[in-house]
Amino acid sequence: MDKSFFSRTAAASLLVGLAMTASAQQTRFLSGNHCIYRVDKSQKYLLLPVQEKAEMCNVKVIDGNNQVKAFNIRLASNHIDYYVPFFLDEYKESSNISFDIHVNGTYRNDGGIASFTCWKNMKYADSLDLSNREQYRPVYHHTPTYGWMNDPNGMFYKDGVWHLYFQYNPYGSQWENMTWGHSTSTDLMHWKFEGKAIEPDAWGTIFSGSAVVDHNNTAGFGKDAVVAMYTSAGESQTQSLAYSNDNGMTFTKHEGNPIITSSAPDFRDPHMFWNDDIKKWNMILAEGQHMNIYSSDDLKDWKLESQFGAEYGNHGGVWECPDLMKLRVRGTDTYKWLLMCNINPGGPFGGSATQYFVGDFDGKKFTCETAPEVTRWMDYGKDHYATVTFDNAPNGRHVAMAWMSNWQYANQVPTMQYRSGNSIPRDLDLYEYEGNTYCGVTPSPEMTAARPKKSTKTLSESCELVVTLKGTATITLFNEKGEKVVMVYDDKIRTFTVDRSKSGLKDFSDDFAAVTTAPVHGKMTQLRVFIDRCSIEAFDAEGRMAMTNLVFPTKPYNKVMVKGKAKYAVYNLK
Repeated sequence: MDKSFFSRTAAASLLVGLAMTASAQQTRFLSGNHCIYRVDKSQKYLLLPVQEKAEMCNVKVIDGNNQVKAFNIRLASNHIDYYVPFFLDEYKESSNISFDIHVNGTYRNDGGIASFTCWKNMKYADSLDLSNREQYRPVYHHTPTYGWMNDPNGMFYKDGVWHLYFQYNPYGSQWENMTWGHSTSTDLMHWKFEGKAIEPDAWGTIFSGSAVVDHNNTAGFGKDAVVAMYTSAGESQTQSLAYSNDNGMTFTKHEGNPIITSSAPDFRDPHMFWNDDIKKWNMILAEGQHMNIYSSDDLKDWKLESQFGAEYGNHGGVWECPDLMKLRVRGTDTYKWLLMCNINPGGPFGGSATQYFVGDFDGKKFTCETAPEVTRWMDYGKDHYATVTFDNAPNGRHVAMAWMSNWQYANQVPTMQYRSGNSIPRDLDLYEYEGNTYCGVTPSPEMTAARPKKSTKTLSESCELVVTLKGTATITLFNEKGEKVVMVYDDKIRTFTVDRSKSGLKDFSDDFAAVTTAPVHGKMTQLRVFIDRCSIEAFDAEGRMAMTNLVFPTKPYNKVMVKGKAKYAVYNLK
C-alpha cells in the first residue's frame, strides 16, 4: 500500500477496523448550524470523519442531562481526510450519550449542515487500525500514533522507564483541544503510545508543565508519587496540580486547583525541580517576556522569590517553556546554572527557537553572567523548540528533548495521520571556550548504543552519518530526483551551515526553505548527523554545535557526497 497520506482512500481508512456505518436517524438537525447526534454505545469506538479545511465544530458530550466533556473538531463537510476515535469504553456506565454539535461559519444562511458528508460516514468499530500510513513518519523519533503534538511536557524517569508527556489533540492533526498525551520508553528511541493522561476540565485545556518524583512525600500524595503541575488555559492562564500513584499512568487532579494565579495574559509552563542546595522545591514559570522563580516545601504552596529576563537575551516573541538546572563545567570542579528559555517568534532564522543563559542561582535569584544584550541559542536549526529536561534522570544526567517543528508552518507540514515529532534525546552540560561558558548539547549515549556493530557506506532513510573531518568539508545528501541537503563545515571561520532550500516538498510554507548557520566553538573533528525520513539533526561530536531541521524529500536521500578532507561511515538505525 502506498504510504503517502495524500491518497484519499488511505486517509479515509485511517483508524477504521471492522467498522459499522452509523444510522442516519442518529442525527437531529436543529438549525443550519446546530444538531444533536445520538451515540450508539454497543461498540468500543465511534470513528469521527475529519476534514482539515472544514469549519470547526464545537461538541458537547452529554451524559443523560449533564455535560461531561467538550471538544472541537473539524467534522468533514465534503470529503474525508482521516478518522479519529472517540472512546466509548469511557462511558460504559452511562445510559445515554449524545453530542450537542454547533458548527461555526455561515451555514445558517447557505444550505445548512445537513448535507455534510460526516453524518453518513460516522462509523462504529470494536478495533482500530493504527498502522502507519505516513511516508514521513520517523523510525526512531517519538511521534504520537495519531493526532497533533507540540511541546514535550512533564518528562520524568522512574524504575527504568522514561515518561514523555506532550501537548496533544486527540481529535485532529492540527492544534486544538490541548491535552497531555503520554508515551513511554526504556531506551529513549522506541516509544509506546499510552494515550491521554490529563484531559481538559472546568479550569480550561491542559497547557505545558512538568512532573517530578516526590521521593520524600513532601506533597502528601504518597512516597514516590509523581506530581505534575500544568497550566490550566481557560479564560485566564492559571497553574494546577495532579498526582499519580501508578507511575504516571493515571492522574488525580488536586482538589485545590488552581494553586497559582496571575493577572498576566501569558502566564504558563511551570517547571519544578528539587534543589538539593536549599532542600526545597524550586519552580520557574514564564510570564510575558520574563521568568518568575518560586520556592516551596510541599509542591502546593509556592512563594514568588524573584523574576529574571526583563532586559536579557532575545525578546522577539513571548517567552515560554523554561527550565533551570545545575551543571558541571567540563574538566573542572565548578558548577554553574543553566536557564533555558524558549521563544516564539524571534528565533535566529525565524519563528520559534530555544535560547539559554548561564549564571548563578541561590535558590531565590538567578544571576546571569553575560551582558544583557548577549543571546545564545541552544540549536541553530529551524525546528527545535519547547526544549525541557527529564526529572529524576539516572546518574545525575540532564536529558533534554525538543518539539521538532516551528510555529511558522507546524500546522501545514505534509502529514495528516499525525503531526510533529520530538528531537532525539540530548545530554546537556557546560563547557568553556575563549573565556565564556556555553551549553554543551551531545546526542544521548542511548543513540550511540543503538548503532549496529558494522557501518556501511550506503545511506538509508533512518541512520546516523558520522563524518571525520580534517578541515573544511561539504557533505551533500541527495536522491535521484535532484532533491538535496547541503552541509558545509568551514574550518577557517568555524561555522556549520545547512541548506535545505532544495530538500524536497516546501510549497506548504513560504518560511520553510532556509539556510541555517551555526558558530562552532572550536575545531570540529567529527560531525554526527541523524537522518530519519523527515529530519536531519547535526551535532559536533563534542557537543559544541547542534542544528535541527525538518526535510520532506519525495524519495529518501540514498546517496552521500563528501568534498574536502573528510571520510564518512553510516550506521543504520531501527
